[in-house]
Amino acid sequence: MTLVKPIRIGPVEVASPVILAPMTAVTDLPFRRAVKRYGAGLTVSEMIASQAMIRETRQSLQKAMWDPTEEPVSMQLAGCEPQVMAEAAKLNEQRGAAIIDINMGCPVKKVVNGWAGSALMRDLTTAAAIIDATVKAVKVPVTLKTRMGWDHNSLNAPELGRVAEDRTRCQMYKGEADWSFVRKVKEAVSIPVIVNGDINSIEDSREALRQSGADGVMIGRGAYGRPWFVGQVMSELGDSGNRPDPSLDEQLETMLTQYDEMLSLYGTHTGVNLARKHIGWYTKGLPGSAELRNLVNQQDDPATVVTMLREFYSPWLARAAA
Repeated sequence: MTLVKPIRIGPVEVASPVILAPMTAVTDLPFRRAVKRYGAGLTVSEMIASQAMIRETRQSLQKAMWDPTEEPVSMQLAGCEPQVMAEAAKLNEQRGAAIIDINMGCPVKKVVNGWAGSALMRDLTTAAAIIDATVKAVKVPVTLKTRMGWDHNSLNAPELGRVAEDRTRCQMYKGEADWSFVRKVKEAVSIPVIVNGDINSIEDSREALRQSGADGVMIGRGAYGRPWFVGQVMSELGDSGNRPDPSLDEQLETMLTQYDEMLSLYGTHTGVNLARKHIGWYTKGLPGSAELRNLVNQQDDPATVVTMLREFYSPWLARAAA
């Protein structure tokens, strides 16, 4: 039974609203490419600081890179100054973004201390000004990703949803495994609502939709080391049914392709360091993976890392071949 239907975000149609969540230092271009190869209704960039985007720092430009296979691409911005956010949104629109996503959900201390991310839920006046300035600055649709509230004493996501509905077309909602609360947001607005938070299995995705009444699901940590998982959920919630995990040899080649793309994007030193967590996620659960991660984390030569990975997987591939 089809559980999700196409949604429209302004002129952009998302045929299957199963979405890869923006995750800092995770959903970079190589990882999003891997996810998109297996299928995703929409991918969202890492959070980009609006001030850094205006200065066009090397890191912000790396985060804003995207692949034609991702179209339509959504770029996420964070900031606390309406005009700065508006200018950063313009720059990303010029770089090809089809959707601008505003981060009002990040709880990380350095973001919150700068009165960005989820801190904006403490000041809906500023939040409204940021939404308004961003929407007026660009021709592409603007979405919003938020939490239930600043804390459990101020669960004001429905109110923020109504504020957003006055100015934009889609509410990206981030929950914390309290999927039923999302229903309050859904009931407060007539624009699409996406449920997110602790969706780590097909069963989770079905239950999140059931409890929330949302129009789609957004998957974050559930895709760690499993870029195929978003596509599996998309298949299951659509008409295509169950899609098994890729074979181990395909998983290995997917990981090595992502590894090579990270080296190309970041350079050898940074690429090797950033790829370590992904290797850990890909190999998690396989016998001997903890020992492998310890060895890989001490290795700076990418060719040696690739050899170690191929040797680690070789017994499993030999058994599969037999």
